[in-house]
Amino acid sequence: MITLSETAIEKVKEFAGQMPEAEGKDLRIYIQGVGCSGFAYGFTFDDRREGDVVVEAGEINVLIDPQSAPYLKGASVDFVDDHRGSGFTVDNPNTPATAGGCSCTGGSCGV
Repeated sequence: MITLSETAIEKVKEFAGQMPEAEGKDLRIYIQGVGCSGFAYGFTFDDRREGDVVVEAGEINVLIDPQSAPYLKGASVDFVDDHRGSGFTVDNPNTPATAGGCSCTGGSCGV
């Protein structure tokens, strides 16, 4: 379904340990919409819901809602920290081929 690099897993565990609201919750990854650069992704700590796909990644569980699951199939998540900044990156083979061709005004594309 989806894979996380060891770096991403370690960073999720680090964030979970620093955030009291994450206690007892799993990582949820979801699709927020499509823009000029492809899908927009959301990451949050959440409780399991009926219908969630649960993926085991190292020592963490990743929750994916039924609507996002088809779009995240085969995606991989990493955490990068370089001169441009730090954050999670998603390599997704399902990103629409036309996403790079839209024209943005005001920083976002309407779909």
